[in-house]
Amino acid sequence: MRGPSGILTAALAFAALLASLSLVVWRQSRALDVLRALEAVRSERAVAEAERVELGRRKQMLESRSRVVRAAGERLGMRVPNGTEIVILPLDGGEQAGSAP
Repeated sequence: MRGPSGILTAALAFAALLASLSLVVWRQSRALDVLRALEAVRSERAVAEAERVELGRRKQMLESRSRVVRAAGERLGMRVPNGTEIVILPLDGGEQAGSAP
């Protein structure tokens, strides 16, 4: 009876070894899949960050004084006033509003 029990034990040990090795291979393949997905997300993030920086630069360029003045002149016929055309209005204070009944 010792013969078949030794073979059974060896077969069970071999099956356990094969199962554990299969589990390690499966876990490593899952880890590689996750790393690939992480790298893809990092690449997408880098592209989005580059696009955000480019849009920030474009916004600054579009908001620049020189461009606004040029666009206002071309589209609306506006121009920067010279010194004689500038009128400074007095600031209405609480004194004038309280003195007029």
